Amino acid sequence: MPSFLNFFETMPVWMKAGWIFFVLTIFWIFEGYYKLVFTKYNKWRHAKTNLILLAFVMLINVVFGMATVGIFFWLSDSNFGLLQLINAPIWLELLFSILVLDLIAQYFVHYLLHKVNWMWRLHTVHHSDKNVDVTTGTRHHPFDFIIRETFALIAVVIMGMPIAFYLFYRVLSVLFTYFTHANISLPIQLDKALSYLIVTPNMHKFHHHYQMPWTDSNFGNMLSIWDRLFGTFVYANTSDIRYGLDIANHINDENIWNQLYLPFNKTVRYKKKFDS
Repeated sequence: MPSFLNFFETMPVWMKAGWIFFVLTIFWIFEGYYKLVFTKYNKWRHAKTNLILLAFVMLINVVFGMATVGIFFWLSDSNFGLLQLINAPIWLELLFSILVLDLIAQYFVHYLLHKVNWMWRLHTVHHSDKNVDVTTGTRHHPFDFIIRETFALIAVVIMGMPIAFYLFYRVLSVLFTYFTHANISLPIQLDKALSYLIVTPNMHKFHHHYQMPWTDSNFGNMLSIWDRLFGTFVYANTSDIRYGLDIANHINDENIWNQLYLPFNKTVRYKKKFDS
């Protein structure tokens, strides 16, 4: 196990970037053979906007990477965090850390992005995509992504986890992000069975429905247990899903400038979601 974790701790930057594009490519190919939704759109033009947003995300990752190194040095010297209070096998500490990261850095912050109005404005960029496919997993407004990364670091500090745990989690998170957004169709019984434990392609697509209440459901990234535990789980007929966002469907979802400006666009009439 130590040598396994050491691989992620010493993983070079080119390999981390390569992992992103490898997973993206694999599910892009699968979309050509196992489509869930058959719609006519220019896949490359659609991808261009999402990949530009990915470039912003990767730049932000560089900055947060430097901040993360400082935090891990401090954690190592201070012995701060929940992991310092327990004496468990390393595999159990890793599992515990992944659970906490998935809860705080994925489910909880995602819930807030839907429920806090100024956060929701930023998050609308992700939901404005009218053709959800694997590249939609890269579609985040830069400020949205900064919020997500901040919560990830909060989870790291709470746990006092070693950097290898965090990096292993990031590798898993990339895999699940592209898997759940990909326009692929698993056999329905397999998808339903897997959704008892993990987030599946069908399960996440309900979250991208253009209207409430489905928009505010299925917040998980890797594990579906949080949605089931907190009553936000939905699973219905995927043929009823319509992608996009009702309040912003008049905005061009494939124009990068429109998307960067979307959270501040006065023509988009945001509702007080707590009152809905």
